[in-house]
Amino acid sequence: MASRDLLKHFQGLTLDNVGTWPPAPRFALWLIIIIAFGVGGWFGLWSGQQEQLQQLQADEQKLKDEYKSKMQQAINLDELRKQREQVSQYVLTLEKQLPSKSEMDALLSDINQAGVGRGLDFELFKPGQTNVKEYYAELPIAIKLAGKYHDLGAFASDIANLPRIVTLNNLNLAAGKGGALTLDATAKTYRYLDAEEVAAQRKAKQQATKGPGK
Repeated sequence: MASRDLLKHFQGLTLDNVGTWPPAPRFALWLIIIIAFGVGGWFGLWSGQQEQLQQLQADEQKLKDEYKSKMQQAINLDELRKQREQVSQYVLTLEKQLPSKSEMDALLSDINQAGVGRGLDFELFKPGQTNVKEYYAELPIAIKLAGKYHDLGAFASDIANLPRIVTLNNLNLAAGKGGALTLDATAKTYRYLDAEEVAAQRKAKQQATKGPGK
């Protein structure tokens, strides 16, 4: 009977006259509204927390990737520094073997002395035109020597052992007078550019980059 009486309170109710509803239906309606708002708010809060969690996870992965990248860069930087140091040492070694412009006369004298010291006769010793390259200058020297085979070989060895870089090119060995041999060759020596030559090279590069008529 009590349940039937309670059901009677819910019969014939419309949303147009909520204010006139009996207490029981009105209480049930407010309870439904409160539960609905509570569930909706909980889902909204949970959804927001999920999005925040996903964003934090993405930020964490981004930081990990950046850390790995920085670590790899640091490793590569150390390796590049070592390689640069090796190159610098190699360049310094080469520079020590390249005379300056003012030291070329002394080097030519060393080449001449290497032949005289082996008892060879210089029939020709003629420095050519200096050929200026990008980082160095090349000086060819036409030489012609006469002497014994072993003395010529010793001369070539002495040239190779000079503290400066000197190469023998276009070698031509022929029989000479009195059983002697004649060696025709082009000795090439190298030197580094002085300040004026470096400036001229830079100017030439700039003009080449700009093009003619600019």
